Amino acid sequence: MAEHSSFGFSDLARQASLQPKEALLEVNFPHKTLYIGVPKETTLQEHRISLTPSSVQQLVNNGNEVWIETNAGKQANFTDKEYSEAGAKICYDKNELYKADVIVKVEPPTLEELALFNPDKLLISALQHGAKSEPYIRAMMQKKINAIAFEYLKDVDGIYPIIRSLSEIAGITAISIASDLLSISGGGKGEMLGGVSGIPPTEIVIIGAGTVGEYAAKVAIGKGATVKVFDHSLAKLRRLQSNLGQGIFTSLIHPKILQKALISADVVIGCIRSEEGRSPVIVHEELVTLMKPASVILDISIDQGGVFETSEITSHAKPTFVKHGVIHYCVPNITSNVCRTASYALSNILTPLLLRIAESKNFADFLYANPEVRNGVYIYRGNLTHKHLGKRLSIYQKDIDLLLATHA
Repeated sequence: MAEHSSFGFSDLARQASLQPKEALLEVNFPHKTLYIGVPKETTLQEHRISLTPSSVQQLVNNGNEVWIETNAGKQANFTDKEYSEAGAKICYDKNELYKADVIVKVEPPTLEELALFNPDKLLISALQHGAKSEPYIRAMMQKKINAIAFEYLKDVDGIYPIIRSLSEIAGITAISIASDLLSISGGGKGEMLGGVSGIPPTEIVIIGAGTVGEYAAKVAIGKGATVKVFDHSLAKLRRLQSNLGQGIFTSLIHPKILQKALISADVVIGCIRSEEGRSPVIVHEELVTLMKPASVILDISIDQGGVFETSEITSHAKPTFVKHGVIHYCVPNITSNVCRTASYALSNILTPLLLRIAESKNFADFLYANPEVRNGVYIYRGNLTHKHLGKRLSIYQKDIDLLLATHA
């Protein structure tokens, strides 16, 4: 059996290949054609696309059919011609595209797009847990569709591959944005991010020692900045120091120590994520008032509510606002600013997932063979299976394993 080791989920594919299923014997000749639809994103300032032309070519070469809505890749600089040459069918009618077996998006579908779904179809997109309302989820359930939230997908090592990949991009991008905001053209004092001989280096405080924080720290240190990282988890702080290969200032989140760091900071990056619900507010408004004039706040956790009490959602069209003399950057989909790179990251992980689905007899068979993927399923045949979402919205949640056993 061929393995797709250049992509995510390679270990998942290897494990599934060991299952005694005749339908999985020939990778290049699946027993049926899987029709995959990629709509154009309609959410404001969303420029990413879920599949790149190279991934489309791989899917088509494995016997599948890919439908791309016209201009779906335009913002990421992928043309209809590139997709057509890769073997995709360019769709000019959104109604036709939504007849596909699988719809792959970046943002969750709108209510208008949900109306185009047919029962038993599969949706793969972000869920954005905290932004979903009860009427929206019930509308999805009434459609009797299957839905996978790609941010909850796990690999065999228990890692969330898409979250990790996009977090790496977000951390690197955050330092680039901070550098721009410190300059005169960005509204700052006209300072350079980093350090040069004879001039004190930029002081950067990072709240959150996860993947975003690690990659932001790595880039900032490379530019010569002084970096301080705070987190609630001592294990995460230790892992960050180990991964960076050098000792940097780290601390658990103690109010007095954090306050002292914020007062002298030039840039503060908030990147703590919550497993469920809202991200915790770490920096209250009174602390923001103590920060230096024209210093910069980047709230990467704004899609979960934000780490700073003063944060308000902004967009790529108007990414910043000033409060208490501090520049705030609070764009929720920060990786859309580097949409082409982010699209490759998404596509590299979603493509082998789609190949595995295509090789399976049906969606239930696929979930049996790939237990890690079940973590991403939040609606199965119209039933809500996401425990935390059900609890928050007071919707009865059913166990995915029991549902699979019922429909075996």
